[in-house]
Amino acid sequence: MTNNPGSFEQSHDTQPSLTGGAVLIRSLHTEGVRVIFGLPGVQLYHAMMPLLDYPDIQFITTRHEQATTYMADGYARASGGIGVSMIVPGPGLQNASAGITNAYAASSRVLVICGQIERDKIGKDVGVLHEINDQLDVIKPITKWQSRILAAKDVATTVQEAFHQLRTGRPRPVEIEIPPEALSENTLALPYSPPATSPPLVDGEAIEEAAALINEARNPIIWAGGGIHNSGASEILLRFAEYLQIPILTTPEGKGAISDRHYLSLGTPPGRSTGESKDPLRDFFYTCDLVLALGTRFATANPTADQKGLQVDIDSGELGRNHDNTFGIEGDVREVLTNLLEAIQTVSAPRDSKKSQLEALRNSRYNDPQNQVEPQHAYIQALRSNIPDDAILVTDMTIMAYYSRVHFATYQPRSYFTSSYSGNLGSAFPTALGVKVAQPTKVVVSLSGDGGFLFNSQELATAAQFGINVIAVVFNDGAYGNVKRDMKTLFDGKSVGVELSNPDFMKLADAYGVAGVQARSPEEFADALRKATTLNVPVLLEVLVTEMPSPF
Repeated sequence: MTNNPGSFEQSHDTQPSLTGGAVLIRSLHTEGVRVIFGLPGVQLYHAMMPLLDYPDIQFITTRHEQATTYMADGYARASGGIGVSMIVPGPGLQNASAGITNAYAASSRVLVICGQIERDKIGKDVGVLHEINDQLDVIKPITKWQSRILAAKDVATTVQEAFHQLRTGRPRPVEIEIPPEALSENTLALPYSPPATSPPLVDGEAIEEAAALINEARNPIIWAGGGIHNSGASEILLRFAEYLQIPILTTPEGKGAISDRHYLSLGTPPGRSTGESKDPLRDFFYTCDLVLALGTRFATANPTADQKGLQVDIDSGELGRNHDNTFGIEGDVREVLTNLLEAIQTVSAPRDSKKSQLEALRNSRYNDPQNQVEPQHAYIQALRSNIPDDAILVTDMTIMAYYSRVHFATYQPRSYFTSSYSGNLGSAFPTALGVKVAQPTKVVVSLSGDGGFLFNSQELATAAQFGINVIAVVFNDGAYGNVKRDMKTLFDGKSVGVELSNPDFMKLADAYGVAGVQARSPEEFADALRKATTLNVPVLLEVLVTEMPSPF
């Protein structure tokens, strides 16, 4: 997109003068930003002070830059809007890169506002405070778009372009960086008007071809990913699936695209398969002749060469990337499904119900003890049964979280979050804080192990200070448990570097001024959860466990 000159009046005679920092905050406010997660520093002073003129913008100060982007990511995904992080350059940006990577993998709308060193020092490697050469190159692999603002006069147009990038095409983080002079110097305060955006047009010929593929398929299945949530496509997905009686599998990112109570929902299968899986979902998947991959990279489905793929994605680069036998449609999933359903309805009547067949499959999947691992299953069922249907679960890279991807029933869109393929250990708790800021009336639970939780346990202080009432569940086995088990399996019962010496988590909760609750069994866990949901404070819920079997 080129900047829209019509958005900015060019008659300057009566225009007031503002600092670049004031223009920045005014532009954010005009774009609808009401929360910023950040850590102030010397390069950002002139961006911070204008916040005093916008009391409806909440600045949430974290205890580590890493948490600013995790929280912005959680906020974006839970709200369906844009999360904003503000950090200092150099080490600040590098600290924040973990959360940016998470947001990139999860296709999350995050705006990173980063300071810079003095304008005349950029790119010269002179060794000034927080210098890193070159920040744009450092951040480029994990952002969709990035820009450096060198003058106050360019602040408004650059912010406008950043939001255009965030609202069009595939959602992914963008970054702008600003040296202190561009924030402190004055410029004309021209009117700011965000341009309107709309989904790209859908190829009509592609729709007709896709409709023909679906009508010809004897046993199609839907593989639904996180793009369903990003496009707000859950309602049309259900109408489409019900009309054609196509069962739905979801990726971990797609959980909640359809309620797991619906007979067409088969849930989330285990990860990659060789085609020899004992899991009923995988067995059924390999009987399907057409896989509709909707809003997903199609990376973990692992279909056979003979299975046809029909892939819909807003990012044309993903079409056919992970499966050669694929017909691709570039477009917003909601728009494509709407057009597809209309095309099919003109030539085909609703298909006969598959409810009895699919309910038998669902029963074998969810109720057969052979497909359950203990004690993980008992804990996950206790979790599901003792939080509201609309509660939001944010999971880490830990044994219980892995199990939850397959066995935690999800009933609403945007109610289950992972770190996607980035796989960031320690992401769950700070991400959950951002989720709770976006959805303050909902119960929000983070699911971590002891090792991962301690990556960002300092954000308990943030939770307490700002009243962000997340229930942080920590399964404590005194080790990096999954790594320990894998090592022992691979190396004749031996492991190294996996044992942990943890703090007393109940004393830690007390020190940070949050509620501490402890459990030692699934039954005690259920009781603790019920108690935690009634407390109007942040909660640290420690579950004491021993070494667990593989969740896979």
